[in-house]
Amino acid sequence: MRRVAGLLVAWLVGAGQLLAAAPPASIPPAPLDDVAFLNALTWGVTSASLSELRAEGRERWLARQLRPAAVPSFPPAVQTQLDALRPQESIQARLAALDEQGRAERALLDPEARKAAQAAIQASLNDALRSATSSAILRALYSPDQLRERLTWFWLNRFSLHSGKGNIRAMAGDYLDAAIRPHALGRFRDLLEATLRHPAMLRYLDNAENAVGRVNENYARELLELHTMGVGSGYGQADVEALARILTGAGIDLRPDIPLKPEWRGLLVREGAFAFNPARHDFSDKTFLGQAIRGSGYGEIAAALDIVSRRPATARNVSRALAAYLQGTPPSDALVERLAQTFLRTDGDIASVVAALVRSPDFAPGAGGGFKDPVRYVLSAVRLAYEDRSILNPVPVQNWLNRLGEGLFNRSTPDGYPLAASAWTGPGQLAARFEVARQIGSGPAGLFKPAPDAPDEPGFPVLQNALYFSTLAPGLGPATKAALARAVSPQDWNTLFLASPEFMR
Repeated sequence: MRRVAGLLVAWLVGAGQLLAAAPPASIPPAPLDDVAFLNALTWGVTSASLSELRAEGRERWLARQLRPAAVPSFPPAVQTQLDALRPQESIQARLAALDEQGRAERALLDPEARKAAQAAIQASLNDALRSATSSAILRALYSPDQLRERLTWFWLNRFSLHSGKGNIRAMAGDYLDAAIRPHALGRFRDLLEATLRHPAMLRYLDNAENAVGRVNENYARELLELHTMGVGSGYGQADVEALARILTGAGIDLRPDIPLKPEWRGLLVREGAFAFNPARHDFSDKTFLGQAIRGSGYGEIAAALDIVSRRPATARNVSRALAAYLQGTPPSDALVERLAQTFLRTDGDIASVVAALVRSPDFAPGAGGGFKDPVRYVLSAVRLAYEDRSILNPVPVQNWLNRLGEGLFNRSTPDGYPLAASAWTGPGQLAARFEVARQIGSGPAGLFKPAPDAPDEPGFPVLQNALYFSTLAPGLGPATKAALARAVSPQDWNTLFLASPEFMR
């Protein structure tokens, strides 16, 4: 292994140059086009997914992915794990239980007892987060609806939240499963409202504290800057202030009954842990993005979301981000404008925008310049290495993502992880990826060890398989082929292949 590591030092220099190089002038053969197509729209090509694409054809495959079934069918071993990871209680019941634990902990006078109670609360929160990330990883690896899973992560990153704040660890899984995934291919307007009404977002961006007389602008600002229109797109500070006042009263309330004046009872809106409390709302008239909004209650929020989701600036901003994510390189302004027109014409139908992108002659994934962010890199490596076997322990995958700097629910700022190649091509990142490649390529790495005291399965994946020889090998450059030829064992070969510049694109 020392010899291979020494080989890597010189090779990484050339790898960095290759990753930054211009695309080759020649058109790749059709099989490699199909690989690039699948790598763009799924979490990584496998022999099964390639066979499926070729059997169906791109149009039928794409149509099925764009309008997937409500409930996907998972391999039995994966479904068993997902069932075990699913919370047994509702999100409001979970939050109420945590609040009760917190009150009981604060009432304790004995320092040691209080310390133990605090540790129990933190352990409960950590378990909830571990279950959420494990479920997300299993769905990404094994869902037949790969395009929906790719976009689920895209929207999670756009409507980002950090699990380290408050009790968000208890809500992260529900946020992904209830607010993000069901709308990943639906209307953008519905996705926007679903995230707004989820207690995780209300807590993370402080709108749970936003009330008449003590307005908090944090969520309003990020909704305009990050979620919809984007910086420099035509809104000003007055719009942020107006939106913040519109959003007053939208928060979290776990009480069975909310005491209200008789005239306000009909204006209360509740769904799970979400509550629009009219007693906390600013009922003054507002002007938002040039349009008058009469003070009326929750209807103001609905009107503001209608306005901002239908702005051309939102259509362009969202379309540009979607295209860059799926294509792997920045899209042309002309392509963005065509996608934005589709967005506006279909009232923000995400599936229609994605279809227009994929069917565009400008859509050229894998043509050069693209680079997998850590989530794509790790998931594609695991899918390729163990496509016929369902992993039993997603924790190593979580650890690899954290080590590479893109852990799920772990971005400390609300802007989401950067996806441009320049963010992930530094020497430290490449060296860390080599170590991850070594762990995946050299053995099971704990992926098939369901419990700490369970035996770890021996063996290592076989990447020199039919898919490699028939389809992947022709896409390798001379430097990679030379490095692979000098591998001293199958495990070293696996490591070098997964660490190659071609696999990282």
